[in-house]
Formats: sequence, C-alpha cells, structure tokens
Amino acid sequence: MENTGIWVIGFIILFVLGSILGLRVSPREKALGMMREKARKMGLHPRLVAAPDWTKIPMASSSRASMVAYYSVLIPDVRLPLMRARVEDQKLKVVQGNDKFNALPIALKGIYAIDMQANCVGLYWDEESDLRATQLDDIKTYLQSLAEF
Repeated sequence: MENTGIWVIGFIILFVLGSILGLRVSPREKALGMMREKARKMGLHPRLVAAPDWTKIPMASSSRASMVAYYSVLIPDVRLPLMRARVEDQKLKVVQGNDKFNALPIALKGIYAIDMQANCVGLYWDEESDLRATQLDDIKTYLQSLAEF
C-alpha cells in the first residue's frame, strides 16, 4: 500500500510537469512573433492569409490553400494601379496590371509575389527564410519604391 501512494504522487508530479513543459512557446513561434511585432512598429502590416491562386504557392492539401505571410505598407493620399506579379528567378513577372514592373529585379529572399492595390503595396513571403528579421527594413523600402515607380 505504501508503494501505491508513492506511485500515484510520482504520476501526478510527472503529469503536472508534462503539462507545464507542453505550454512553452517554441523558439520558432517566439521568433515569428517578435518579427511581426517589429514589423508593426516599423509601419508594416503583417498578417497571415490564404494564398491566392495567382501566386502559384503550393496548396496545403488538395482542397485547402496554404496560409502565407502578407506584409503590406499603406500609402495614404496615393492612387496606385492594380498590379499583381509573381517572383520568378528573382525578377517580377506581371500576372495582372502594368507591364512596366515586368522583369524588375528583387533582391529579397523568400518572396513569392507582390500585390499593389489602390493605396497599399504588399508582398507574400516565406517568413521562415528570415526568422532574424534582417530584411524588414529592405522590405519596407522596396514596397515604397514600387509605389513611386
């Protein structure tokens, strides 16, 4: 009987410790959260969206689109033309909109596509390619330069 009590107490302690350790945030998720917070402070608007068909980002499953990071910058008092472009071989390939953006080089890593709307320029990208957030300044500068192009 005395051993049974010790086993029960040991099991309860292991159960509680397992629950506590299971609640820890993974280093990857922590880095993503810090990067998104840094982007917000810089004036970028990060969000996760379902990957649009025109980006050609692989589907998560046969019936479900992948979720992809979309970082955008709002440019008030400007009326931008609609433009959508995929990145192929580190150059833009316009899918819809003005062809002046065609073959424009892009030096950023992990970018899938660029989207320009009325007062917003954004890009779809793989956040895993830069968990240390070293490209955020370059992303903002590039998006603003596209709006002025």
